[in-house]
Amino acid sequence: MRIPRSDLARLLASTTKVVEARNTIPILSTVRLVADGDVLTVTATDLDIEVQASAPCEGDLAVCVDAKLLAGIVGKLPTSAVVEFDLKADNLTVKSGRSTFKLQTLPVDDFPSFSADGFAAEFTADLAALFAPVAFAISTEETRYYLNGIYLHAIEDGDYYLRAVATDGHRLSSHSTLLPEGVDTADIFKGVIVPRKLVGLVPKGAVNVSLSDTKIRITAPDVEFTSKLIDGTFPDYQRVIPKANDKIITFDSPAMRQAAERVSVVSSERGRAIRLSFAGNQAVLAVSNPDQGSANEEIEVSYDGDKIDIGFNSAYVAELIGIFPPGEIKLALSDGGSPAVFTSPAAPNLLAVLMPMRV
Repeated sequence: MRIPRSDLARLLASTTKVVEARNTIPILSTVRLVADGDVLTVTATDLDIEVQASAPCEGDLAVCVDAKLLAGIVGKLPTSAVVEFDLKADNLTVKSGRSTFKLQTLPVDDFPSFSADGFAAEFTADLAALFAPVAFAISTEETRYYLNGIYLHAIEDGDYYLRAVATDGHRLSSHSTLLPEGVDTADIFKGVIVPRKLVGLVPKGAVNVSLSDTKIRITAPDVEFTSKLIDGTFPDYQRVIPKANDKIITFDSPAMRQAAERVSVVSSERGRAIRLSFAGNQAVLAVSNPDQGSANEEIEVSYDGDKIDIGFNSAYVAELIGIFPPGEIKLALSDGGSPAVFTSPAAPNLLAVLMPMRV
């Protein structure tokens, strides 16, 4: 089997991301190469996610070979090279120009495969753009496994929207996009939880999405992902979002983010707490660390209510502000001990909630 090195490198780059660095099951360290005369399909899996990518080739092949090893070999070959594969018994010869490599293989029949049946709902959306301002809030706490992904569901608010939500208990982000016409919303109203690892693999741009009760399939022009969904119940996130926060502070996002990053230099690595004091058209950001000193900075804001103080994790403040487009952000507060809501006129379908902390 023959294939241009550039095509093979693209296939391996698309698929080997799912292969774990350490595997106790040897077959999961491999990629499956299957060529039927004119198309090579490369497949990788970690038993939770399967990814496939295809490209034109010449000849036949059916083999499983170490993913990291093959990717390393192909990565060192000249860009314009052609790669030839020759399988004899259990040995795979990989040849390009004057370079020849002999690799051990595993049987193709041992490679696990996902069932592609049962997909009831199907639609097209830019999932990468939908997930981008939400992914930062995904929990990494494995005991709360149902928070280890993004909750994807349809909502009706005049029109039908596709909404992505993530929370780790300290922060929450919700982002929506208009659903294309013709989508059977009844099939996806109940919602699914897309696992964190798949969120990081979703290709940019519009993709075709298929959903079943247990799986999601994402198809782009040159790669296809099939993944198990998280089997759990996502909490009622609407109850976490305050509805009566009547103290509205408007600030410039780069000014607030940069000020928070500067004063947090002296914050404790354990707590990273920052106090925000709002009075008139001024906000004071202050950090006090008994071991290293203190810092404060003033920035201009728009606020006409009573003085209010609130504490946040400084790293969370900078990260949360960064999900919004540059420009004006509105911070809605009730008091210094209740969750804060962040919105922006430049991103009307994006909302974030941040829990306060003691300072």
